[in-house]
Amino acid sequence: MWEPQREAFSDAVAPNLYRLGNSMDAWAEAVLDRVEGRFAVCGASMGGYGALAVARRAPERVIALVLAGARVEADSAERRAGRADTLELIRSQGPKGLWDDMRPKLFPPTASSAMVESARALVLEQDPAGLTAAVEAIRDRPDSTELVTSLGVPVVIAVGEHDPFLSVDEARASAASARDGRLHVFQGTGHLPSVEQPAQFNALLEEVVHDD
Repeated sequence: MWEPQREAFSDAVAPNLYRLGNSMDAWAEAVLDRVEGRFAVCGASMGGYGALAVARRAPERVIALVLAGARVEADSAERRAGRADTLELIRSQGPKGLWDDMRPKLFPPTASSAMVESARALVLEQDPAGLTAAVEAIRDRPDSTELVTSLGVPVVIAVGEHDPFLSVDEARASAASARDGRLHVFQGTGHLPSVEQPAQFNALLEEVVHDD
C-alpha cells in the first residue's frame, strides 16, 4: 500500500508489520533496528499505532510524526468490544470475511475499482493468525495522549473527510494537543488518504520532511 511513497522517497522504509512480531513494541523495535539515525515516522491506521510505538520507544530519533487515520487515545470499552467482534470474524471467516466487513468502511463509493481490488488482494493474502495478532496489538496498545503532548517535533494528524473511524473533529483535537500539531484533511477520501490521494499525501510528507 506504500508503493507511491516508496517511488517518491528513495530512502523510505515500509516494512510489513505483520512479519515483525505480535505487539506494537516488537514492531517498533524492528523498525528502529532497520533505520539508522533520526527520521520521520509515518503510519496509516494500524501503522499509525506502530508509529506511535516508535516515538514512545525512541523519541530522540523522531524528527516528525505523521498519523493518518489513527487516533492517539487507547481503545474505549466500546471499541474493544468491536475488536472482539473483528477477532471472531477473522477466526470464523478468515481474511475474506474481514474484507467483506471492512470494504465499505475503508473506501468511499467513489474510490476506483483498481484501488479497491488492490486493497482486497492485500487483505486476502494475509495469514489469519497474523491478522488476529495485529487486531490484538491494536486493542492492547497504550494511550498515547501524553506522548503526543510531550513531543517537541511536528505532529501531523492526517484524516480523510469521510473516515468512519476517526472524525475530522477528533483529528483536530489531537493535533491541537501537540506542541507543534498540524491537521490535514483530505477532501473526499475515506480511511486511507495515502492510498486514495497518493500525490497529495506525498506532497504533505515532502513538506513535513523538509520543514525547517
